[in-house]
Amino acid sequence: MEASNLSASTTGVALLLGLEICSGSPSPGGVVGSTPGGAVLPGREPPFSVFTVLVVSLLVLLIAATFLWNLLVLVTILRVRAFHRVPHNLVASTAISDVLVAALVMPLSLVSELSAGRRWQLGRSLCHVWISFDVLCCTASIWNVAAIALDRYWTITRHLQYTLRTRRRAATLMIALTWALSALIALAPLLFGWGEAYDAGLQRCQVSQEPSYAVFSTCGAFYLPLGVVLFVYWKIYKAAKFRFGRRRAVLPLPATMQVKEAPHETEMVFTARCRATMTFQASGDSWREQKEKRAAVMVGILIGVFVLCWIPFFLTELISPLCACSLPPIWKSIFLWLGYSNSFFNPLIYTAFNKNYNNAFKSLFTKQK
Repeated sequence: MEASNLSASTTGVALLLGLEICSGSPSPGGVVGSTPGGAVLPGREPPFSVFTVLVVSLLVLLIAATFLWNLLVLVTILRVRAFHRVPHNLVASTAISDVLVAALVMPLSLVSELSAGRRWQLGRSLCHVWISFDVLCCTASIWNVAAIALDRYWTITRHLQYTLRTRRRAATLMIALTWALSALIALAPLLFGWGEAYDAGLQRCQVSQEPSYAVFSTCGAFYLPLGVVLFVYWKIYKAAKFRFGRRRAVLPLPATMQVKEAPHETEMVFTARCRATMTFQASGDSWREQKEKRAAVMVGILIGVFVLCWIPFFLTELISPLCACSLPPIWKSIFLWLGYSNSFFNPLIYTAFNKNYNNAFKSLFTKQK
């Protein structure tokens, strides 16, 4: 019995990593082995390859790093009083969704990957819980990225009207809508009987393949927020380009030509005052432009990584149920884990462009020592 379980587990890893042999017909038992001379013997499995162990180790490290990094962001926001405001509450909402992805979704997904033929052997109830948390947390993570992009957009383009009070209300509303919409998409199959996630005959656990639900879930979880973030970044780019062009169009006042007619002492006093005023204005414009440029770059990188991580998965999730076709399991696994990796990149991006987080991290570890 133990030998068969080990054989089934090894077969699952081979399917996950694309190491299965495609040529020739499989043995009746589905288990093959090889001798030193190259002959294939039934009932034996080749040992784990170095590549297999390396990939599984990397997935485990990805889960641990995603959980610990997002947890560090959450602890920092809770302990530092200066972070108890916008936009850090949006960052905290994103970190919560990403922590849940790493704690509840990714480990069970890895267990499913390592099982023989990606079979789900943990029962129907746990399958529904896992799929619900998968859709809930990943959708919330995606919409939180859109909320951060919207907040940056309003801060850059409407910094006079977008006051602190307005910003706080908008952030609270966006967080509430993010989790409410994510819960609706995740629980729709259970509440309205919109397809079935668990197939007892095939021992398969996956998101409902009902075509109507596939369109609803992919559009609500990805394509709609994708349209939002692309529109937002386009507007940020246009605003930055307009401001830069308008600043270059303003010519300096010819103060030296006006001062030459005055006495020498007056010229020196006026020149000193003029230079001081111009230096102050230039430094003020430079500070605001640098702040807006950092925000635009951060949003651009956040959106770019978000699109690269999730678009392969959601393209296949939308097309497969509609055309009744299916990708090889290896590509499904690659696209799924590429999407999960977005939860690892999110905290890296929005903390790398904020020096306050780096200082808070240093002070946090220094106090602990």
